[in-house]
Amino acid sequence: MDIKELSTESRNSKTNNLDEMSTEQIVEIMNSEDQKVVMAVNKELPQIAESASKIAESFKIGGRLFYIGAGTSGRLGVLDAAECVPTFGSDPEMVQGLIAGGEKAMILAVEGAEDNVELGASDLKTHNLTKKDVVVGIAASGRTPYVIGGLDYAKSIGADTIAISCNENSIISQHADIKIEVVVGPEVLSGSTRLKSGTAQKMVLNMLSTASMVRIGKTYGNLMVDVKPTNKKLVQRSINIICEVTNVEEDKALEILKKADYSVKDAIVMISKQTDKSTAEETLKKSGGFVRKAIR
Repeated sequence: MDIKELSTESRNSKTNNLDEMSTEQIVEIMNSEDQKVVMAVNKELPQIAESASKIAESFKIGGRLFYIGAGTSGRLGVLDAAECVPTFGSDPEMVQGLIAGGEKAMILAVEGAEDNVELGASDLKTHNLTKKDVVVGIAASGRTPYVIGGLDYAKSIGADTIAISCNENSIISQHADIKIEVVVGPEVLSGSTRLKSGTAQKMVLNMLSTASMVRIGKTYGNLMVDVKPTNKKLVQRSINIICEVTNVEEDKALEILKKADYSVKDAIVMISKQTDKSTAEETLKKSGGFVRKAIR
């Protein structure tokens, strides 16, 4: 498919005179166009749910999640991976974002990196990809060689593969087990896929990481009980969570949190079961890490 045929590269007739619009008109049309993103994502919910389930099953057997992409798509993958650590207390190795061109590509474009098919495979090999892992290829255009190379390598060793694009019948969809095609239409600024396409990709990544983490016990209800309290705000959030679940006062919650070495999960079980840290840890282990099961 020629690049001119991609919806992400088409001109948006509503913004042909973008440079003549007032600031208010620009933000209004952007807001109007962004509203289309939610409905576009809605159409792909079955595939998103299937993908999240695959990821959760991978996590349960010690597998990892890899996002691979170039440019905006790659940066979004790196961002989602980085946020999993403080939000869910996951090991940094559990969810990883790979971007064509490496870390420096987070800030500056690396010439030719996204066009290198071999580089996608090479980056995954460097991280010792196994068949237990899941690889999510992200490309708004749906045709990035770097992503195709990564997906093909992942499939060759038996890893599950997922493709996220913003064009129908995209090329990367043909290289993955599950295809998620969120078609948001032409951008306000032609070809600038950091806009609607980027928003759509971020929404999908939010769903994949959050739903899969919930499925492996990283939450209690809608509370992030595996949060890492690495600053004052997160310590207070941890205290609030403990109080919410156990109905103790803040002073007591902080006292037990310290005894639990700042593990919110352990603190909740210690209070609910009136036990020590080691017993709480064993109880959580038996429950598969699910707090609700552990305190019943």
